[in-house]
Amino acid sequence: MRSSRLGILVVLVATLLAIPEAGAQQGPPGCKTPLHRQFDFWIGSWVVTDSAGTRTLGRNEITLENGGCTIHERWTAAGPNGGDGQSLNAYDLATRQWGQDWVGSGGDVLHLRGGLVDGRMVLVGDGMTPAGAKQLNRVTWSPLADGRVRQYWETSADGGKTWSASFDGWYRRAP
Repeated sequence: MRSSRLGILVVLVATLLAIPEAGAQQGPPGCKTPLHRQFDFWIGSWVVTDSAGTRTLGRNEITLENGGCTIHERWTAAGPNGGDGQSLNAYDLATRQWGQDWVGSGGDVLHLRGGLVDGRMVLVGDGMTPAGAKQLNRVTWSPLADGRVRQYWETSADGGKTWSASFDGWYRRAP
């Protein structure tokens, strides 16, 4: 009888030692690799303008969540007809690619995949135009020496033979 009580006590102590302290950061060790930190330059509260910085295009709140595994974007366009949307971004160890899944208030859904190319994050994926035609999307985020980030979005209607600019946003830290 005494050995069974001792066994129960040992299991109880081992269970208590395995419970993390309140407030301790937990997460898969895979989300703490340098590969998972490649897109961290985008994290922050941003005002997004045109290249001259004279016209505000919107605001973007980018947060690191889920123990460092998810970069969560919350976009709000400027102006009375502006929309909003959110994306989840993560590095996938299985495919060795970054992915972004975007949903906008206009019903647009976008699945982009790619990775770091010459210090810039480049993600590509199929999408639809507002008229319902297929198009290829390529979005490039470039960290700039002054702390800003440039997001340059291009679309192609011919499978990537030619590209047209559809968005050129310059991110500066919100006050």
